[in-house]
Amino acid sequence: MAKKKNKYDTNPLDPDYARDTDDVWGATRNHTARPTQEPLPSDEQAEAPTRRYGDTPFSAPYPSVFAPPPPVPPVQPPFVPPVAQPMQAQAQAQSAPPVANMLPTSRNVPCINVPENFALIAPYIPYYIGGVLAAIELFLVPRNEARIRFHAAQGLALHLFVIAVQIILNIIGGITGTRIGSVFFSIFSIIFFAISIIRVWKGEPHHIAPLDEATEWLDRSIEPRRK
Repeated sequence: MAKKKNKYDTNPLDPDYARDTDDVWGATRNHTARPTQEPLPSDEQAEAPTRRYGDTPFSAPYPSVFAPPPPVPPVQPPFVPPVAQPMQAQAQAQSAPPVANMLPTSRNVPCINVPENFALIAPYIPYYIGGVLAAIELFLVPRNEARIRFHAAQGLALHLFVIAVQIILNIIGGITGTRIGSVFFSIFSIIFFAISIIRVWKGEPHHIAPLDEATEWLDRSIEPRRK
């Protein structure tokens, strides 16, 4: 015969303590089956690391931390349009002396009707002849003939420099009683004029830097004769 239980005879550890308590109190309830434990997710359904849109699909293996990253394509620099050359730089480029390597032609220069190759070498003829011819070219040749006017102004400036040095050496020679310095300078000037003629005739650049200011001043000051 089973022992009669009272309402205090309950064992919380007993899985049927709720049913026994209802029997003691005379209560009735619908006892549903205990829910079974949900199956644990398998390895394939386990939560995967967070991925971004555009990454490899979930079926692809996760990359190893020891694998080197894929090469990154080089970033092309943005296109920068060329900056327009300032007006001052353009003016300086246009006013630069025409010393480019270009063979002189035999065309006649306007206003003097002389072939270009002879007009270019005429200012460098020694014995002051070139100085006179250079002055004539500056007075007659128009400004659009920049190459002719440049060599004419440079040749005239060279002749004026030679004349000034010759005067100083003659004065020193008159005081000292010897003219060796004047003779040597005359020989040196003739050789320099000959080299200038050869270089200009061959179309080679011939630019005498110490005479830049004098050349520019003569070209700017002597206006060509208007027709």
